[in-house]
Amino acid sequence: MNRLILLFTAIRTLFNTAYRMAYPFLGVFARGLGVDIETMSIALTARSVVGGITPLLAPVADNRGRKFGMLFGLGLFTVSTALVVFWPTFLVLTISLALTTLGKYIFDPAMQAYLGDRVPYTRRGLVIAITEAGWSMAFIFGVPLMGFIIARGGWMAPFPLLTLLGGLLFLGLFILLPKDAPPASANGQWDNFHTVLTSVPALAGLAVGFWASTANEVVNLIFGVWLEDSFGLQIAALGASAAVIGLSEFGGEGLVALFSDKLGKERAVALGLVANSLAALLLPLLAQSEVGALTGLFLFYITFEFTLVSSIPMMTEVLPSTRATLMAFNVASLSLGRALGAPLAPFLYKFGFPVVALGAVVFNVCALFSLRRMER
Repeated sequence: MNRLILLFTAIRTLFNTAYRMAYPFLGVFARGLGVDIETMSIALTARSVVGGITPLLAPVADNRGRKFGMLFGLGLFTVSTALVVFWPTFLVLTISLALTTLGKYIFDPAMQAYLGDRVPYTRRGLVIAITEAGWSMAFIFGVPLMGFIIARGGWMAPFPLLTLLGGLLFLGLFILLPKDAPPASANGQWDNFHTVLTSVPALAGLAVGFWASTANEVVNLIFGVWLEDSFGLQIAALGASAAVIGLSEFGGEGLVALFSDKLGKERAVALGLVANSLAALLLPLLAQSEVGALTGLFLFYITFEFTLVSSIPMMTEVLPSTRATLMAFNVASLSLGRALGAPLAPFLYKFGFPVVALGAVVFNVCALFSLRRMER
């Protein structure tokens, strides 16, 4: 199991590196393909839409087994990155970005369900926090590596490496992961959907992630503009903020590993939501200097990451008979939360950044009420 956990973390680092590199190198990809930023943003829009259709494919792990689901997701990722190697066009890159993201969204619920099946609930927070480190490790190590490669080989240079690593990890997963059968209680896909959508605890748990994700997105989308407006140091400030975010995410995952099992997952999520609300309220107060603003962002992101990562092991135990299906819905609910927060952020910012921070607090309170409903 220890080797599998390390393998899962490596796979998630690869997935998340491919996912996160699109943001800092968007202009490089656009110039390499001969299109403008607005056209290039269409590719990211197509990728975002994939999050909403995740529940249609990810439950394959409930019906065909966890290993099949993970191999399917990783195989789809590897084939998708290979497409760009052979056909480096804007259309193919758009398709590749969408399919690699779909592969990630198929792999993650299957992996989380596998760990839910085999790791006792009292230790599940630690194990899932380790695998979630793949998100921050991608930002700390993976994306800089892709930048190094792009600087020397052009915009297409990361894709052969991503394909090679995807193939090697697929082989390692195929060899190391024991073959498993579908759960004894496995039903058809639509039966699984019905089970999730008629379960009050499941719907309340999904609402927790939805509202917490909305709260994060209203700050996440606007903080760069806020830093630019406040200090006029866009490049320097955003570069520093990227490092701050990566370190805070890693710190949040570490705190989950240390405390979520001891506190209890529900209590950890509640504590995270309260702490994130306090951090949001502190942001405008700390923003008297660039250092203060970055300190506030660190507190905001570390508390959000603690909340989000604590919620994942909590959700794995809500409906054990349809774990992969519920975790797929959880991915979709987080995506929909971001989709709601994105248009709200610039609207709230018209009234000043303190209103943005207050909006994040309101959404966190909604998440707390949903958590209370789930516990009941």
